[in-house]
Amino acid sequence: MDGPFYVYALKDPRTSPAKPFYIGKGTGVRAWEHVTNVDNTRKGKRIKEILQVGHKVITIKLVEGLTELQALKLEAELISSFGTEDAGGVLTNSVIPRGSLTRADSDIVIPLGCKEKAQIGLTMLKEAVLELALANPKGILNSDVAKGLALQSDYLGGSKDYLSWSVLGLLMREGRMQRVDHSRRHISMIT
Repeated sequence: MDGPFYVYALKDPRTSPAKPFYIGKGTGVRAWEHVTNVDNTRKGKRIKEILQVGHKVITIKLVEGLTELQALKLEAELISSFGTEDAGGVLTNSVIPRGSLTRADSDIVIPLGCKEKAQIGLTMLKEAVLELALANPKGILNSDVAKGLALQSDYLGGSKDYLSWSVLGLLMREGRMQRVDHSRRHISMIT
């Protein structure tokens, strides 16, 4: 059965051929909302530039009939293929890597687009944790996040659940959650 999601591109008509400057996923009229509700992001600034010189943003559905998971995967793959401006690519998508994935003394190779894929995944993880916290106003434990969202680790037979701790820590650093100490149990709550 076909899903309601699609992946779309916003293109700048001032170049020939028109080049994409934003890739997204959505349902309904989502792809066209960027032009009707222009924000102050890089994408919004590009849209304003295009409109100010009398052109129209070209909005194209690239693939239709997708499930949300299919749309997310394709969106991530396209963003990683075209690359964000932050990574030397052409897209204004606001995937913002947190810190550096390489150390000065490391020879690690990071393939083009990997940071963008990781940041898209991280954004989805943070949203899932926030939804879990909203559904549990008395707070959640790291173990609730790890078990409830199927993020438990079994690395070498242990269950350290560092991934859920990391996501909770990022949300706290961003000021979206706070830790409350109740009887030596660290409960995390929405701020």
